[in-house]
Amino acid sequence: MIEARERTLKDDICEIIADEGPMSLERYMAFALTHPTKGYYTSRNPFGADGDFVTAPEISQMFGELIGLWAAEIWSQIGAPPRVRLVELGPGRGVLMADALRAARAAPDFFAAIEVELVEASDLLAAQQGAALAGSGKTPSWRKSLDEIPAGPAIFIANEFFDALPVRQFLKTAQGWRERLVGLDPDGQLAFGLKAEVEPYIKAEAQQGAILELGAAAHRLMTRIAARIVTDNGAALIIDYGYGRTDFGETLQAVKAHQFVDPLAEPGLADLTTHVDFSALARAAASTNALVHGPVEQGEFLKELGIFQRAEMLKRNATPQQAAAVDSALARLAGDGAGEMGALFKAMAVTRRSLKEAPGFAPATSR
Repeated sequence: MIEARERTLKDDICEIIADEGPMSLERYMAFALTHPTKGYYTSRNPFGADGDFVTAPEISQMFGELIGLWAAEIWSQIGAPPRVRLVELGPGRGVLMADALRAARAAPDFFAAIEVELVEASDLLAAQQGAALAGSGKTPSWRKSLDEIPAGPAIFIANEFFDALPVRQFLKTAQGWRERLVGLDPDGQLAFGLKAEVEPYIKAEAQQGAILELGAAAHRLMTRIAARIVTDNGAALIIDYGYGRTDFGETLQAVKAHQFVDPLAEPGLADLTTHVDFSALARAAASTNALVHGPVEQGEFLKELGIFQRAEMLKRNATPQQAAAVDSALARLAGDGAGEMGALFKAMAVTRRSLKEAPGFAPATSR
């Protein structure tokens, strides 16, 4: 007897499209990444060499340590409130927060003030985060969304988080801007198509064939974070790969086992991301009367925080092999060559307007 094949998320999405018609890329990405039981981030462990990709905290302890020291300095600059929530969005395996808290011990008053909040949709990853932070001296609280975090001063950390928020795509045709949709081809497989109607609200001038990505989810989240900072005091640090100015072009990509794959081939089994539009994030934050610092290239940001000095400290008593690993990690994090993160990744901070300077950034100008 032949056993029935297990039903996949792709089967579910195809059935929805067959019943309701093509869906927006935004809806497709939401299904693929955060479906309650079959979504990529709710059902898999994507991080590290054995996963699908490696993030900066997994490359070297230096990254998380510098973020922890950044948070300590920001806390001092915002008035050193006796209680401050250190909030990480999408904490991965907890590596960044563990390294940040270890470094934060160098500022005892800040460490004593911290209440750790982790915004995490995956129970699998939450268990790993708990293990990573078991010896940190802090007991984290897990939240499913930003709205669950109690009021009060907060420092938000979002490293490689905004790139995974769903976007909509629009194609400039001879008739005007039309939304790109996910539908079914004649064989019943997922395929891209276009909405029949033109979108008159998009006024951007572009050549035929241009693609425009709009991230409403990112805009909403950035607005909520910035509004909270203005109201309750605090700051936010966003680090991600992306571009400093809104531009045309498709950046949707899917990664599985460290290789690029078809974004429509295996929803729920591959990571889907787009490059972050930092200019759009800055506009969202500024709309709340918050102050935006940056964006700057990650390499420049880490350099200003002292990553080169920290690398030298780590190498002082290291073996030649350990020293070479530190140099390799330093190049990966701060370099601007092929496969390095220093130029592709950007850093941006958001604070109240009274804080004109933030560590790692030049004095902010009004937006």
